[in-house]
Amino acid sequence: MVSLDIEKGADLLDALGRAKVKVAVALWAYLSEYEDWRLVVAARQFNSLDLRDAYGLLHDSLAPAGFTPRNTPPIMILPMADPFIRELRRLFGKTRSVEGLRLGGQMIGDRFVQDAYVYRIS
Repeated sequence: MVSLDIEKGADLLDALGRAKVKVAVALWAYLSEYEDWRLVVAARQFNSLDLRDAYGLLHDSLAPAGFTPRNTPPIMILPMADPFIRELRRLFGKTRSVEGLRLGGQMIGDRFVQDAYVYRIS
């Protein structure tokens, strides 16, 4: 993980915020199932949509900020009810500030997280 990835994730979350997408959970996670980094996001607005429409909303929200399919990092949208998201919120949802928190080497919900950098969990 390099600082550019962390900055790009922050820029992406800012763009979603400007588009009025209220992201409740956002973190870079190195997940064993992909053996790669993914920007994991969860927002209630995505819950009412099927996965294709959720990614459509995501990309439509990012386009005005200059994020194109070519320069958008790999993003994984998870529903708020996903066991991984629920466990993150249970563990850290009341923590004053989680930005910059590093997680790793543990099962969270139903996923093994090798490493993670947290932006927000609420």
